[in-house]
Amino acid sequence: MSAEPENVAAESPEDTLKSDVIGAGEPIRQQGMDWFVLRVASNKESYVRNTLMRKVQIEGLTNLVGRILVPTEKTKTIKGGKQRITETKLYPGYVFVEMRLEDDGRIPQDVFFLIKETTGVGDFVGPTGRPTPMAPHEIEKMILDSRKPDEMPVVRLVFEKGDQVTIKEGPFEGYEGTVDELSPEKGIVRVLVTIFGRQAPIELEEWQISKVTDH
Repeated sequence: MSAEPENVAAESPEDTLKSDVIGAGEPIRQQGMDWFVLRVASNKESYVRNTLMRKVQIEGLTNLVGRILVPTEKTKTIKGGKQRITETKLYPGYVFVEMRLEDDGRIPQDVFFLIKETTGVGDFVGPTGRPTPMAPHEIEKMILDSRKPDEMPVVRLVFEKGDQVTIKEGPFEGYEGTVDELSPEKGIVRVLVTIFGRQAPIELEEWQISKVTDH
């Protein structure tokens, strides 16, 4: 399963329920339950999570279904000196559900119909009707990821030292150079550019350059 981030589409206020995060003091698994991976339609992750949470409460099935998570991460970009916070889903197309199975490994009937009748829901990872529990190391990583929304957003730069880049904006537009230094906290990239036969360092914001290989 890929953990590549994907931009989160704008969602209604109800899509930001606290259940997206598990506190440091909470148990990894509630007694008698395991974590399972539910495939869902793209950009329906938060909708599915919130709908299932409401249904579980209404139907009184909290003894069979525990926590439901859509781990996300906040990243910060800087353009023109202005910061922009973007929230991305770390596991696009998946929702993590904590639940209790029958003794034979099947989903309890009430829970099965509650989940399958929810718009955007696919199947659980595993044989039909018998989802496969997540391994302990997978649960730990997912739980850790689920806590990231509470952290300070970080600037994620797509460049590395030594990359060949082209300047797209500013007085040196069209020049090519080499990435010499990165300042993620400021969103700044220092590029070495040859001007009039001499190499000069130029500080640029990330959005002002692109990799030569991108062309």
